[in-house]
Amino acid sequence: MTLLSVVQMNSQNDIEANFSVIESLVQQSKADGASLIVFPENFVCFAAGKQRETATRFEDIQKRLEHLAHRYQIWIVAGTLPCPFRPDGSIIEDGRVRTVSLCISPERTEARYDKIHLFDVQVGDAVGGYQESKFFEPGNDVVVAKTPFGNIGLMVCYDLRFPELALILRSEGANLLTAPAAFTYTTGQMHWQLLLQARAMDSQCQVLGAAQQGWHGEKRQTWGHAGATNSRGQILAMSNQEGAQLLTVPFDLAEQDAVRASMPLIQHRRLITL
Repeated sequence: MTLLSVVQMNSQNDIEANFSVIESLVQQSKADGASLIVFPENFVCFAAGKQRETATRFEDIQKRLEHLAHRYQIWIVAGTLPCPFRPDGSIIEDGRVRTVSLCISPERTEARYDKIHLFDVQVGDAVGGYQESKFFEPGNDVVVAKTPFGNIGLMVCYDLRFPELALILRSEGANLLTAPAAFTYTTGQMHWQLLLQARAMDSQCQVLGAAQQGWHGEKRQTWGHAGATNSRGQILAMSNQEGAQLLTVPFDLAEQDAVRASMPLIQHRRLITL
């Protein structure tokens, strides 16, 4: 059995202040005996309109996170960071950036996932409408990172609403799905827990939903409730408190194998055409 940690944060626009919280949470996770810690979306800097500015520091921030992973000998799923270049190194010329989730081992960055689904929706909150595609370029590639304790299918926030992505990740060998998120208060209240459980049930993967919580500036409020499910879709832990929180849950690969063997959903799946 392996222990895995999922984080809730209330990140603001002060990178150094956020890093103090990040390191404290890594220390707590390591003290709990966890092998992995998953951070939320925008965990290093949550500042509307400053994505490109933060993106100029992408490589420096990546190195700091690699140093933390090495120092504490723990795997890190580095929530999301804005990045000004694509995985092949080409610069995004139109001023947009990519939302990138990194999987970092104690030795190096092992995998990079660029968020595929962008949040272009109308929400009945103080912000009203969101148009991520105005500021972000979508990724194209499905990414599964191999670790000693299981394969991690990398997802981000809005990706949770698309079951086909979770199913593809499962077909590519994922045992765990990570979902760094900054759900709005409105949509989170309606769907966050439901989506964590649904994607776990669909894919028979354990789901780790790291979350932003609270106010970020005057208008943006996120739902929080960082949580984790097991491979049956049952909630293992969920935060009901405000601010920074750490949840550490067990993961048993043999138990997951038994779940999948007793209900072989992937083998039973049929493609239906009309």
